[in-house]
Amino acid sequence: MYERGLQALQRRDFAASADALRAVIERYPDERELLERARLYLKVCERELEPKEPAPKTADEWVYAATVALNAGDEAAALLHLQRALAADARHDHAHYMMAVASVRRADVNAALDHLRRAVALNPENRSIARQDPELDSIREAPAFKAALETPPAEGAAARPQVAARAARPKPRR
Repeated sequence: MYERGLQALQRRDFAASADALRAVIERYPDERELLERARLYLKVCERELEPKEPAPKTADEWVYAATVALNAGDEAAALLHLQRALAADARHDHAHYMMAVASVRRADVNAALDHLRRAVALNPENRSIARQDPELDSIREAPAFKAALETPPAEGAAARPQVAARAARPKPRR
């Protein structure tokens, strides 16, 4: 039975392996070494059987993943997600805005201001959001910040449809 569980595990048949290992644990409760190994392999099976969250596919999904990463304090992962969002849609104003926030957190003021300028140019609503966003407090008094907020709208910026999920503008918590 234990061997069947291990063979199933080697075939990556985690459900069959887990069933066999559970049977070993139930039938041989006094075999300490066997129980320890069976429990260890059972944990591997259970971990592999857990549903995995699908990888983001759209720019909006990448921005959402970046927001989750920022909330968890993982700026490096957030930057990677935002770079993927911008690769999928270079005119994604929220991706640029979140890139500005992530760049401020990493003390990259020039990148933050560049992305803030693009976010405002693509969607003028970002101007009022940036004025109140505590994530941008560290650069708020800089003349370049004020200049970024005066960026004129980009050509065709009004034509970009707003997605309801983005309208809520999830912001990283502090």
